[in-house]
Amino acid sequence: MFKKPKAIDTAFQLVRTFCFGLMILSVVLAGFALEMSFHMVSKAESRIFILANGKVLEAYAGDRKDNIEVEARDHIKAFHMDFFSLDPDDKVIRANISRALYLADWSAKKQYDNLKESGYYTNLITANISQQIEVDSIAVSTKDYPYYFHCVAHEKLIRTTSIVTRNLITEGWLRNVARSDNNPHGFLIEKWMILDNRDMKTENR
Repeated sequence: MFKKPKAIDTAFQLVRTFCFGLMILSVVLAGFALEMSFHMVSKAESRIFILANGKVLEAYAGDRKDNIEVEARDHIKAFHMDFFSLDPDDKVIRANISRALYLADWSAKKQYDNLKESGYYTNLITANISQQIEVDSIAVSTKDYPYYFHCVAHEKLIRTTSIVTRNLITEGWLRNVARSDNNPHGFLIEKWMILDNRDMKTENR
């Protein structure tokens, strides 16, 4: 007489446990599916397709913090290349300096004004001197903001009869600004100083 109610009670407990377990499993599976869908959407949004020379290239977007040192070094290199790569042509000089001044603050403008007042650019034009620069190394510290950098390069002043090689060491700080066509990396060089710019050697041509 009592066996039947006991059997019913046991069956009810088993059904309740099974339903409870099934509910937990459903919640876990739903959470997993939701997490995977978010991951897939994020991955899809990070994909970028670039059209270059009639070909579609796939690229992936990344956070700026992942590439900050690479972008900083490229910004510093671009500035130095524009500021110091000069030919004996007033339009070329003005175009290069103009591009460089978008990447730095008044400290670069001050250096430019000092060189202009001393007749440096006039001398390049009248003596048909071309100036080239090769950046040897750029060290950027991202531990503190603004970011400190130290740049080592060398210049070549190509004259009709000789080539003069100069050492070039500069330093400064980088702060973040809005990206633009004139400043694609979104950095601005501050307190830029030339630490060394001595002649190293002269070669006859």
